[in-house]
Amino acid sequence: MEISKAEMTSAAAASVAGQAEELRGAEILVKALQAEGVKYVWGYPGGAVLHIYDAFYKQDTIQHILVRHEQAAVHAADGYARATGDVGVALVTSGPGVTNAITGIATAYMDSIPMVIITGQVPTAAIGLDAFQECDTVGITRPIVKHNFLVKDAKDLAETMKKAFHIARSGRPGPVVVDIPKDVSFKKVPYAGYPDSVVMRSYNPVRKGHAGQIRKALQLLLTAKRPYIYTGGGVLLGNATAELRTLVDMLGYPVTNTLMGLGAYPATDPKFVGMLGMHGTIEANNAMQNCDVLLAVGARFDDRVIGNPKHFAQNERKIIHIDIDPSSISKRVKVDIPIVGDVKDVLTEMIAMIKESPVRPDAHALGGWWETIDGWRKRDCLKYDRGNGDVIKPQFVIETLWNMTKDVEAYITSDVGQHQMWAAQYYKFNEPRRWINSGGLGTMGVGIPYAMGIKLAKPESEVYCVTGEGSVQMCIQELSTCLQYNTPIKILSLNNRYLGMVRQWQEIEYSGRYSSSYMDALPDFVKLAEAYGHVGMLIEKPQDVEPALREARKLKDRTVFMDFRTDPTENVFPMVKAGMGITEMLLGAEDL
Repeated sequence: MEISKAEMTSAAAASVAGQAEELRGAEILVKALQAEGVKYVWGYPGGAVLHIYDAFYKQDTIQHILVRHEQAAVHAADGYARATGDVGVALVTSGPGVTNAITGIATAYMDSIPMVIITGQVPTAAIGLDAFQECDTVGITRPIVKHNFLVKDAKDLAETMKKAFHIARSGRPGPVVVDIPKDVSFKKVPYAGYPDSVVMRSYNPVRKGHAGQIRKALQLLLTAKRPYIYTGGGVLLGNATAELRTLVDMLGYPVTNTLMGLGAYPATDPKFVGMLGMHGTIEANNAMQNCDVLLAVGARFDDRVIGNPKHFAQNERKIIHIDIDPSSISKRVKVDIPIVGDVKDVLTEMIAMIKESPVRPDAHALGGWWETIDGWRKRDCLKYDRGNGDVIKPQFVIETLWNMTKDVEAYITSDVGQHQMWAAQYYKFNEPRRWINSGGLGTMGVGIPYAMGIKLAKPESEVYCVTGEGSVQMCIQELSTCLQYNTPIKILSLNNRYLGMVRQWQEIEYSGRYSSSYMDALPDFVKLAEAYGHVGMLIEKPQDVEPALREARKLKDRTVFMDFRTDPTENVFPMVKAGMGITEMLLGAEDL
């Protein structure tokens, strides 16, 4: 970090005198970020953070990305964290800067994403006096963060930042907010360096699973007649993909991923039975309901996964649950063998125990179980009208994208709605951290910011945002950010002129009363993309889908907005209606 000659002279004198160097709080903050290896910070300046922005101006190791809305700053940092596994960092000012960031923070919290959000605050003397652009940041964010800090003394800043990063990335990851009053960022204090480590007596997450519990779990697993492995986002967050694949391949058991866990096990492998849950496959949902031993790894038995808990509990099964967060175990579904620990460590120990054990799975019983699953598979629950040459089917767009990009390093982000489910169903994710979407909170508008964050982290990879004409307008101003920072992403808008998922529910649950779900004042997205300095394409015929995608891929250095006019009547199937069990699925229009 550059400092003035006077400050350098002062620092040298202090060093001779054996004293710590004096730095402003904002400079200490930047040094902390540098020590943590931060490469990018997404943010938007304002009065309360101007000292921090001044400190950023004087250094060149961290790039600040100026977004067009604070919500997008947090989303972009979130997308970066999801794709890389590193801690994402965002910076916003006080008051409306904080409140605009809330949706992004809650999105990251629901999906357990490691992030540090730095927020400006009014000067300490003005806190509680309804000062200009003041809000109670700690109070507002408390329910949607893993932890938050209000730094009242610049001397505490370095240690607080060390704690913030430690909390964000360890145990069950999550967002941490550090609220810094303006006077704290300006004040000069002695700086003795960034701490090498941090000890927090009240925070010490368990990593190693209980060996006795793991042995019990193995005994159940190896003697199962109808075993099933159910994995969630915790496998990806815990970087345990290799261990999961080893375990599944050793045992030969069927495996499913949740929406957040896609890519943990290759979608093209025959042992993968598809995504499960509300829009999961018949084979995935039926296997979940009819297995006799269920191994749940880094998953939380979410309501969109198991449907009605009473229906789920009708069938007897033994449940083993591995999770880093003890509060997630037996929260919605009572389990038989809980194992609290880091999923990577627990799976590693489990694999070692299997290798040492003389017991092997019952091949005959397993063969019968696979025959049952293959019978469900023959229903082909993801079929759709592929022969329709008059209108673009949204599933066809996703399948075409998959066929074109399956052999390259491609990242797919999505917004929330029908397009999200079609992307999850029809794009076969074979690698981890390639599918980036908002699962827990279901936040519209994340697609473009996620893609921006990923493209900065992975400039050589192809990054696609699958969206809809409703979702995309929530953060469409970030097309400006894409131009300024040269993040050439490809946007596939499956434009059906409706808030598609809302329309689908209204058709099924509300007798076709389409209340406020039709979009009848849409912009010309081609002209809009061009106005932002990008390439716009309008695609209206099925035969033009592949040529348009090929052309977009050739434009490697340009952001391309593809407006696909898709069938407005198409619904996402299979579908489990609210309150129903996961095997009580609607498979198509004939079930309505």
